[in-house]
Amino acid sequence: MLRYVIRAIITAAALGVAVWLVPGLAMTPYAEGSPLFVTGQSVETLLTYLIVAVIFGVVNTVIGNLIRIVAFPLYILTLGLVSLVVNGLMLLIVNAISEWLGFGLSVDGFWWGVLGALVLSLSSWIIGLLFRPFIQAAVGPAAG
Repeated sequence: MLRYVIRAIITAAALGVAVWLVPGLAMTPYAEGSPLFVTGQSVETLLTYLIVAVIFGVVNTVIGNLIRIVAFPLYILTLGLVSLVVNGLMLLIVNAISEWLGFGLSVDGFWWGVLGALVLSLSSWIIGLLFRPFIQAAVGPAAG
C-alpha cells in the first residue's frame, strides 16, 4: 500500500513538472487557498495534483492496459513510439474526467497531450531515480 502512495506522490510531482514546462497543460485547483510556499502554491493545489495523479494512475491501469493490448502490433511496428500517442490519449482522458469534476488537469489539444506525456514520463523516471534509495529504505527492495 505504501508503494502505491509513494508512486502517486512521484506522479503528482511529475505532473507538476509537466504543467510547469508544457504551455498546453494547466492545473485548476478544487478550491482557492492561501499560498503555502514562496512559489504561491497552496495546500489545495498540492492536493489537486495528488488527486489528478491518482486519477491518472487508475486510468492508466484500466484503460491504458486495454489500449496497449489492442495496439500491441503497432508497438512492434513503431518500436514503441506509439506509446507516446497512447500516453497522450491517457492525458486527454484525464482531462475529460477533470472537466467532469470541475477541477484538475486541462490539456489544450492532442499534441500538447503527447508532449505532456513525454515530459511526464521523463520527469517521473528522473524523480523515481533520485528517490529510489529512500523508497527502498521505506518500503523494501520490491518498490524499485
